[in-house]
Amino acid sequence: MLPKAQATAGAVRCGKFLDVRTGHLLDNQLILWDKDGVITFIGPADATPFGIVPIDLLDATCLPGLIDVHTHITFDPQNSGYKSLGISVPRETVIGVKNARLLLLAGFTSIRDVGASHYTDVAVRDGVKAGDILGPRMIVSGPPLTITGGHCDKNLLPSEFNFKAEGVADGPWAARQKVREVIKFGADVIKICASGGVMSRIGHPDVPQYTLEEMQAITSEAHRLGRKVAAHAHGTESIKNAIRAGVDSIEHSSLIDEEGIRLAKERRTYLVFDIYNDDYILASGEKNDVLPESLDKERQIGRLQRENFRKALQAGARMAFGTDSGIYPHGDNAKQFGKMVEWGMKPIDAIQSATINAADLLGQPDKVGTVEKGCYADIIAVRGNPLDDVTILEHVSFVLKGGTVYRNDITK
Repeated sequence: MLPKAQATAGAVRCGKFLDVRTGHLLDNQLILWDKDGVITFIGPADATPFGIVPIDLLDATCLPGLIDVHTHITFDPQNSGYKSLGISVPRETVIGVKNARLLLLAGFTSIRDVGASHYTDVAVRDGVKAGDILGPRMIVSGPPLTITGGHCDKNLLPSEFNFKAEGVADGPWAARQKVREVIKFGADVIKICASGGVMSRIGHPDVPQYTLEEMQAITSEAHRLGRKVAAHAHGTESIKNAIRAGVDSIEHSSLIDEEGIRLAKERRTYLVFDIYNDDYILASGEKNDVLPESLDKERQIGRLQRENFRKALQAGARMAFGTDSGIYPHGDNAKQFGKMVEWGMKPIDAIQSATINAADLLGQPDKVGTVEKGCYADIIAVRGNPLDDVTILEHVSFVLKGGTVYRNDITK
């Protein structure tokens, strides 16, 4: 039985510790945390913590808990296409509870969830906070904002049902009102659908949806109310307009061009490329009843997205680790590290995208994404050196979140 969080001080001794800021591996490090799960000391392992017996991880490499900034925690890839119409709100929430546990045990101690219907992600977040269920720290968007008939609307039912998604808002003032509404019901971040997408039935990913004026209204309202904005944007013009509107991150970024990359660098906008899930969609999509239209769109843009990832990387754009989990099974998030290295990143760059960069995008650079005094005691450990083989991160053996051990396959 997995533990419920308890406020106790503790310590670990790490044979190797990866300092993600410098990229250096340090030998024999001791990390201490207090009863609130906050780190109080990191230094040589020969230090003696008074009254605390450290957890022995001397045969492992420790690093900060990982962060995925683009998840759909209440999604299951087997509920794709028309099967999604049979998923009730309570059932979707239960799926989220299952997936939260899988993410935590895979070493992802923080996530940003960017799109769930009926505030099911809010329910899961609150359940984790209350200690009722196991899961990562969560920043959630609730329903994504979209135009009528857009990628994030419900487009699988005929007109006689007269149904639309709860995030639909057309026009600048309606969009401002929708920002206020989703914040009212628990959104930590605002998700907008700026372009068409892959997993919806209609609309090509390159087709713009929200206008520049609508996105400017959304972004100014969100920022005024203390929320960041994540823009789903595959298309070239939608990406550039979203950046001009002031969004904080571009999700997918598939068809970004040189001007878009330049704008992202100038405005310090994070780019989030979900470059693993193309493999899963094309291999398992038909079995999972993914719509034929979606499979066709994925075949058209999957490789282009990876090529543009490489171009943005070479140009020095800021990137954060986001995978679109829920389109593929939760818990497999670390499979993207290997793809990021395959398409040009060094292992430390990929790890930084899922630690210090992701923490910065979340607005919590002093709390998560690094192991330093004053940060949450979110620590994972693996056997081997992820700087030599980043795919080792697919096999996390130890997970500590907030000073509580949730997984330990090393000292057993």
